[in-house]
Amino acid sequence: MTDRPALRLKQGPPASRVLGIGSTQPDQVVTNDDLSKIMDTTDEWIQERVGIIERRFADKDELLVDMAVTAGARAVADAGIEPSDVDTVILPNCTMLSPIPNAAAQVADRIGVKAAGAFDINAACAGFCYGLAVASDLIRAGSSKRVLVIGAEKLTDVVDPVDRANAIIFADGAGAAVVGPAEEPGIGPVCWGSAGDLVDAIYMREHRYIYQEGQSVFRWATTRIAPIAMEALEIAGLQPSDVDVLIPHQANLRIVEAIAKRLRAKGARDDMVVADDIKYSGNTSSASIPMALDHMREAGTARSGDVVLMVGFGAGLSYAGQAIVCP
Repeated sequence: MTDRPALRLKQGPPASRVLGIGSTQPDQVVTNDDLSKIMDTTDEWIQERVGIIERRFADKDELLVDMAVTAGARAVADAGIEPSDVDTVILPNCTMLSPIPNAAAQVADRIGVKAAGAFDINAACAGFCYGLAVASDLIRAGSSKRVLVIGAEKLTDVVDPVDRANAIIFADGAGAAVVGPAEEPGIGPVCWGSAGDLVDAIYMREHRYIYQEGQSVFRWATTRIAPIAMEALEIAGLQPSDVDVLIPHQANLRIVEAIAKRLRAKGARDDMVVADDIKYSGNTSSASIPMALDHMREAGTARSGDVVLMVGFGAGLSYAGQAIVCP
């Protein structure tokens, strides 16, 4: 056997944490009454079905990349660092109309993160949690020093505007987090997976418009996601009573409430704060979790040092969850 030099591996810090967060939404507010003028629906029907009061739609010339740049730049500023301190950009999304070039490289350059490692992730509505898990592992492996994760979506590009079942739900926006090194864990291990036998529950109809079988997704999410959240706590060494803030993907307020109810039945506190950002933001897929956290921190319902349990789920059917410490 020929002698050869041994490969050398990088060694990163013992842990990672979220250093800063940021988000953005389009200016245009679309109410349920606005939608009732173009389709057979009512404010009462929409609120009863999904809990949404209003949502934000981007203008035709406002791109996914534009929103990602704004959210990402705000997260970098919130972390108290310069763009040059970031060396990797991960951009979870499922609504880029063209897969080439990817969104991450464009966003990195516009923010000022030069020569970054940059790639997109498509895990649909679980994308941000997937991206956060990858970022954490990159930090701990020594492959990256600081990673910017941006969930950004322009769902109005892929939703039939008169589809009563789906047009009432989806909206546009972006949310971001900067991940960096830490001595003590600020991001727990990820619990992730997929239910590939259910891929037909959410897909692109005619390769143009998003379609979901609402009842199937509702049944799956209300039964499967709480156990995934519990597993994420277990592998992080936490109990349900340790959770200060619960942020499920903002898919449907009824699903969010069902997940919270199941966690409280397992010991979560009555005063656990539960994200309900969907009421005024709609379902923004991979952007929903970081956007909700940013809004909650701004409102004072999520505070620095809080234990936050996040769990994303969506097309694939992919899911992922982890506990973090709020920056």
